[in-house]
Amino acid sequence: MIDNKMKIEFMSRSENESFARVAVASFVSQLDPTMDEISDIKTAVSEAVTNAIIHGYEGDTSKTVKMECSIEGRNVTVTVVDEGVGIENIERAREPLYTSRPDLERSGMGFTMMETFMDSVEVYSEKGHGTKIVMKKAFKAIS
Repeated sequence: MIDNKMKIEFMSRSENESFARVAVASFVSQLDPTMDEISDIKTAVSEAVTNAIIHGYEGDTSKTVKMECSIEGRNVTVTVVDEGVGIENIERAREPLYTSRPDLERSGMGFTMMETFMDSVEVYSEKGHGTKIVMKKAFKAIS
């Protein structure tokens, strides 16, 4: 049973990446997280939102990124959705150092970063229809 939930939408502008980070950090603050937990979730959200803007929408700032966050006990789920170009080969896209935009000098570490800082990362995508990233993290018990 979900204890709390939030949903926001914002334009696919690079400056909204920091807004998404702050929004998720504020929302999970009700769990009294450690600084490391806050930093981890902010980093993962930053990577997911940046991927939506740079790769999903290819920099088209007129599009919308959707983000949902839910809390169930001490478990947090963050979902980031774009309706952009989609990912042709998800397994290839998840490989460290792979980037679909080498022209922008991207590092290709977005999915690796998400997987490092979250307990699980699921990627759903259809070419031409967008991408949905579902990230989960269990927060430590309050002592």
